[in-house]
Amino acid sequence: MGEIKTVCVYCGSGAGTNPRFIETAIAFGRQLALSGIGLVYGGGSIGLMGAVAKATLDHGGTVTGIIPSFLTKKENMLDRVQELIVTDDMHERKRLMFERSDAFVALPGGIGTLEELVEQLTWQQLGRHKKPILIANVDGFWEPLLALLDHMRDTAFIRPNLTVELLQADAVEQILPMLRDAAAATADDEAEAVVPEIAERF
Repeated sequence: MGEIKTVCVYCGSGAGTNPRFIETAIAFGRQLALSGIGLVYGGGSIGLMGAVAKATLDHGGTVTGIIPSFLTKKENMLDRVQELIVTDDMHERKRLMFERSDAFVALPGGIGTLEELVEQLTWQQLGRHKKPILIANVDGFWEPLLALLDHMRDTAFIRPNLTVELLQADAVEQILPMLRDAAAATADDEAEAVVPEIAERF
């Protein structure tokens, strides 16, 4: 899989305290649309989630929203997307987001965003997929996580044979080129779907 056709974006259902968070979400949604790359995201209409989805739609892009039924009201499900999938639970939501995406981008967010990002890093580390994973380090938002990963390496919990390939972009303009370069580098053995043992978990 050398071509990026869809990108899964993990991000907050809130706006955060820094106006650049929303600005980045809007700018990235616009870039996805203008590049002809589909957005896969959590299905909400509020916070950064809503901002990236609405910007993609407003510029003619394609959006797939995947949301569990218990969050449809809490996160104000965005029903004007081209494809809206309501799942029974979070596990199904995450599985479908994985299956439908060629790469993963984490914008600023909270515990849910962190959990989704770390799960993809875990699967990558264990050799379950080779899809690019990138953090948009808006105004240094992800610096504490990067420091923690360094600490894990220093204390030998991330060992040389279990590397973590986490791309880092400091500007919106860097994101898609970095994802494309990473996908091209692993085109020969890119994982296309959930492997059987992961699928069985759900």
